[in-house]
Amino acid sequence: MQLNTIQPAEGAKHAKRRVGRGIGSGLGKTAGRGHKGQKSRSGGFHKVGFEGGQMPLQRRLPKRGFKSLATPYKAEVRLSDLENLPVAEVDILALKQAGLVGELARVVRVILSGSIGKKVTLKGLAATKGAKAAIEAAGGSVV
Repeated sequence: MQLNTIQPAEGAKHAKRRVGRGIGSGLGKTAGRGHKGQKSRSGGFHKVGFEGGQMPLQRRLPKRGFKSLATPYKAEVRLSDLENLPVAEVDILALKQAGLVGELARVVRVILSGSIGKKVTLKGLAATKGAKAAIEAAGGSVV
């Protein structure tokens, strides 16, 4: 196969409908735009969500919630995940290589979920009070 021989699949592309080309086409005269009004005229349209001056739907409804832009940069790791890691010194790079946190993660926090029995040292990671206590009880430390 060469790049100059690639073609779209049969039936994938079809001719654009030609409107306003006589009564035989089925879309002659007004070309499917109806009679009069702003939407029938060329260039006569408005911004998305405009309702002719009526208060638009997105402004009538109550606003709820919040989506933090910092979400992709934060991550959480369970104690049980640390238990399965083959290294004793855990930092963000080790977690990224193990696939436990996303590539964009900058702030990683260890949470108390599951248990840990081996000695691990956390470097550059935050830990909840319970997780820190569990790590120290297992002989590890949080730096």
